[in-house]
Order: sequence, then C-alpha cells, then structure tokens
Amino acid sequence: MSIQQLSSVTNDLIQAYGNTAKNVINAYRVGGERMVGFMDQRWESAVDKAGKRLTAEVRNNALATQKKLSGYYTKGINLTTDGADNVVAKVVEIAGKGVQQVAANASQFEKATGVTTLNTIALAVVPAAEAVSKVVARIEQKSGELATRVAGKKVEVKVATVKRVTPFKKARARKAA
Repeated sequence: MSIQQLSSVTNDLIQAYGNTAKNVINAYRVGGERMVGFMDQRWESAVDKAGKRLTAEVRNNALATQKKLSGYYTKGINLTTDGADNVVAKVVEIAGKGVQQVAANASQFEKATGVTTLNTIALAVVPAAEAVSKVVARIEQKSGELATRVAGKKVEVKVATVKRVTPFKKARARKAA
C-alpha cells in the first residue's frame, strides 16, 4: 500500500532531520571545546609573558582560576548539548511513532469505508517526498562535513542512509494491499 511507502519515506526524512540536528549540536559541542582549549592556551601564554612580575602564588592562582572557569564552561557546554541531543532523539522517536500510527489509521479507515482517496493522495505525494529525501540527505551530509570542519579532525557524525525501494518491495507491498 502506498500509504505505508509514504510513511517509510516520511520516517526516513524525520531520521535525516534528526541526524542533521545532532550533527549541528555536535559541531557546537566540539567548537566550544576547541574554544576552551584556545582560551586556556592564551591564558597560559599571558601568564608566562608576565614572567617574573608575578609571584609564584599569583601565577598559580591565575592558572587555577582559569582551569576552574574552563571546567565550568565545558560542563555547561556538555550539559546543554547532551540535553539537546536527548530532546532531538525524543522528538524523532515520537514523530516516527506518530507517522506509523497515522499510516495504520489511514489503512484501517480505507478498509472500513472503501474510500481510497488517502491512497491516491499518498501515491501522488510519494515522488515529491522522495525528491525532498534526496535534498535532506545532502543537507545531512553537509552538516556532517561542518561538524568535521569545526572539530578540526575526524569526528563521529550521524548520517542516515536513504532506503531504496526496490521493484521487488513495491510488488510485495502491492500484493499485500
């Protein structure tokens, strides 16, 4: 049934958007951590340049204070990005379940009423949804590249695979409907 195919394409889109969001969140996390490292280096450099003008106690206090502030900032970045990751995961999960439920209800509605309008609409929408899926896959790929570029090294990025519907699967779906 094409409603089921539309729901699978829609679920793929939802997953891809979720992965894109996670890539952006990861880029923010890694960028923040890099910034903390840069600030630590600059602070240590400034303390070293001050050299003998600072007593050992002042130098140690300055370095300890910077480490403490960096730790708070890093902890804040980790808390916010972990929270954002959890929210994205939950939204993707709920949206996916919603799409599955709508597809199941549409199928039951068509069986009960004999009206196939929803199936006709789904048939018309599937090509557009597949085209959007290709665009979203490209956006997802670029978000992964952004996360890698921000990190300055290879990082783990989320990339959904676009599920190809083979003629065999289409025939099996038509036969089941």
